[in-house]
Amino acid sequence: MTKCEAGYAELIEAARHPDHVVTLAFAGLIALAPQRPSPYDVPIAALDAVALAALRERYFPDLQCPLQAYAGAGTPPPIDEFDDLLALLLDHRTVRDDESTWLAHALATACMGANHLWQDMGLPNRSALSWLIKHHFASLAERNRGDMKWKKFFYRQLCEREGLLLCKSPNCESCTDYRVCFGPEDARGFFSLQ
Repeated sequence: MTKCEAGYAELIEAARHPDHVVTLAFAGLIALAPQRPSPYDVPIAALDAVALAALRERYFPDLQCPLQAYAGAGTPPPIDEFDDLLALLLDHRTVRDDESTWLAHALATACMGANHLWQDMGLPNRSALSWLIKHHFASLAERNRGDMKWKKFFYRQLCEREGLLLCKSPNCESCTDYRVCFGPEDARGFFSLQ
């Protein structure tokens, strides 16, 4: 079986609904796989071949190659917070369906990237990401009352689950990192998916 090396343009061309934000998110994440560190340089981490085939069939039915699951021996070692992020997202799915499960895996995978989460998802802007989270992870989105950047917000939620304080001050408004967490996100340094 050959490795699927479809780029963003090929994925959108093969898409059933090329303008839908969920399609854009999956296409962007899959296209950006080579830019993520191993073992997250796969289309969507921790999804098996059956789930990836179902996702491909639902969103990219005209794609000529299969999406590849992690091909290592067994499960990659837990070296980071991926499993914790995935559990957080799975716990907050608005609907417990395949789409939301796949999106939880996609968001956790994108969190392993080095840019803003909307960029690591290959989305056109933060608004698209916010719509996706509010629609598919409503109870989690409701907690982000200050419109914190999503990746930072997820990590803060993980810290709170463990009883750890993230900010240096008792509240975010007086934290010296406030602008880092709540400042505007733009496309500076963003890379092309074409």
